[in-house]
Amino acid sequence: MARLFGTDGVRGEANRIVTPELAFRLGKAGGYLLAGEGQRSNILIGKDTRISGGMLEAALVAGLCSVGVDARLLGVIPTPAVAFLTRETGAAAGIVISASHNPFGDNGIKFFGPNGFKLPDAREEEIEDLIQGNLEVLPKALGAEVGRVEEFSSGVEEYLAYLESLFQGTLQGLKIVVDCANGAASQISPRLFRRLGGEVVSIFDQPDGININHHCGSTHPEALCKAVVEQGAHLGLAHDGDADRLLAVDEKGNLVDGDQIMMICARFLKEQNKLENNTLVVTVMSNLGLRLAMEEEGITVRETRVGDRYVLEEMLKCGAVLGGEQSGHIIFLKQNTTGDGLITALNLLQVMVNTGLPLSQLASRMQRFPQVMVNIPVPDKEQALASPRLAEACRKAEERLGKRGRILIRPSGTEPVIRIMAEGPNRMELEDIVGSLAEILRQS
Repeated sequence: MARLFGTDGVRGEANRIVTPELAFRLGKAGGYLLAGEGQRSNILIGKDTRISGGMLEAALVAGLCSVGVDARLLGVIPTPAVAFLTRETGAAAGIVISASHNPFGDNGIKFFGPNGFKLPDAREEEIEDLIQGNLEVLPKALGAEVGRVEEFSSGVEEYLAYLESLFQGTLQGLKIVVDCANGAASQISPRLFRRLGGEVVSIFDQPDGININHHCGSTHPEALCKAVVEQGAHLGLAHDGDADRLLAVDEKGNLVDGDQIMMICARFLKEQNKLENNTLVVTVMSNLGLRLAMEEEGITVRETRVGDRYVLEEMLKCGAVLGGEQSGHIIFLKQNTTGDGLITALNLLQVMVNTGLPLSQLASRMQRFPQVMVNIPVPDKEQALASPRLAEACRKAEERLGKRGRILIRPSGTEPVIRIMAEGPNRMELEDIVGSLAEILRQS
């Protein structure tokens, strides 16, 4: 049987894969195990703006209450806010209903432990084993033991107050365009930057349940790039659906990706003597230019497989305080236990305010090597990757690039696709290589 939990919780098409029945079982099993096997406790639940969020929330709540766990509902709120509030309030766990950057038809469920960190694999396996076994053996909460449901209406404000406390100075004089992706950041991110004194233009901030991530946000920053130039703004900020990612746009309308943001922040933290162990943690997808820029600064770069959970594991292992992904999942471990798009934005803005430099100049300190990437849908990821023809074609492509570049082929941890990436100095050559490899996968 396929594993239920992926690299970022349980995720799939809502009401087909991620069903109310599954949500109920996750609530029941997760609630029982995380609340101390029958101990009275509470678990926080937050969600993004997807139309299926309410349906899955109702089922989760029923599962939790059936095993005597109180459910505290945060409503629509960024994923990292749930991690923060779980830790701050002493909750037994936090649950997020979101599929992050995926289309609106998908949804997902992921858990945070009482320390605000995502659950380790072993803990997820315990929940999964219980779900796939006989849940009826769990003791039923009866009478006054049944869990209660409470609206945690002050949660958003508590999170905003914490974010405000992190920033030193004011954003007065800065014009910022914020793309909220019609997601969880829609009512939070613009408020934060206005409170700090910035002039804010907010776009894609009218969620209707089905427009989350649709031609907007960090996966589609084209409209933001255009808006920054049209508005004469100093920068643009792009969230994804659950606001755990951030990409930026400079004053000239150029995209500033996660690698560049990490470069800017790592240099600044080092200058402030706050880059512990002088180390930055990145993934195999990070651009070669980031590694070279960090080498020039004397900053050690540690590399992990793709997935912010693996970045976090390495950060904890090596004592790093900064790590992340090119996609904009960036962890500032002194400030939150998971990727946080609003905290990333605050750190980037802090550099701009302190240095007085435009974002284009800050980002120019790293040369980005061309990367060509494509996602190929496949029915069986393991079978597709095991193709001898693919292995031979990949070997020849690597010989062709030599030390000037690299090839990376990997399965997505959240979608039924294989990702192909080629990196090197010549974009046309990379497109030719990726096209050939993609065709082999399509025929497999």
